Amino acid sequence: MPESRRSHLFAVLSLTAIAAVWGGGFPATKYCLQAGLSVGALLTIRFAIGAAGLGLLMLLLRVPIRRRDALDGLWLGLVLATLFWLQTDGLRFTTTSKSGFITGLYVIFTPMVALLAGDRLRLSHGLGALVALLGLALLVREPGAALGGWNRGDSETFLAAVLCGFHIVMTAHFSRRSSGWVLAFMQVAVTGLISLAITLALPAPHGFQGAGAALSRGGTWISLGFMGLLATTLAFYVQSTMQARLGATESAVIFSTEPVWTAAIAISGFVPGIREHLSPAQLSGGLLILAATIVAELGPRLLRRLQRPEPEEAIG
Repeated sequence: MPESRRSHLFAVLSLTAIAAVWGGGFPATKYCLQAGLSVGALLTIRFAIGAAGLGLLMLLLRVPIRRRDALDGLWLGLVLATLFWLQTDGLRFTTTSKSGFITGLYVIFTPMVALLAGDRLRLSHGLGALVALLGLALLVREPGAALGGWNRGDSETFLAAVLCGFHIVMTAHFSRRSSGWVLAFMQVAVTGLISLAITLALPAPHGFQGAGAALSRGGTWISLGFMGLLATTLAFYVQSTMQARLGATESAVIFSTEPVWTAAIAISGFVPGIREHLSPAQLSGGLLILAATIVAELGPRLLRRLQRPEPEEAIG
């Protein structure tokens, strides 16, 4: 196998592994919440671990920090902190599988946010959005339940997915002028510091009060270590080094498998205390959302291939 193909295959496998790790972050978060850890305590510890890991890597690699890089990272951190608080708090009220699929809508929202920044909206993105909305309706609908089963957690997760779109567009803009390492470290550190400040100001049981019982469980630290070291430090490192070997469309399609990994882990019962079930309608909705994200990213490429004229056969 040529070196270029081997390098490409390694990048694909690496990003697929990261998508699986991110998918596992949802059950890990749910486990910590069920163990009694507050949203603020969970995010503070997770992002403290992630910032420490990224900071250590930056020291080893001797990455310089410029003022502009730090400021760009600060803005990203403000958005990241908001979306993680919405997503994590939403997990207190919705299921792990639904949270993963709703969050996956960021692949649809990203081009819509880019439209606000002056980019052109492709037809495939519009069609993908319509299919995703149909899938979302099937995913969250519970016959006989108030509002069809749509709850506070679904609303918070939906807003988090919209903010993911803003975060991706901002990252694309800032990464053209700032160091990817500094952007990663700054936004993770800022999210951890904001979470710490908010958590210290919150009354029980939303602050650090009562966290001791949850942190005395080994499973809580395993989950926090998984989220902090694998889903944050390692994920940012792999993404920053491997994504350059792939196209943006190929990377987006790989990352769109994240909710599938989330649902698979939640249904499998692999994480103690989390064993969920998706009805046929909900499963269809989740698959529609996944299909919408793939159509939104691969649609333009497939259309170009279909419209490409066939080469004329030589005569004689």
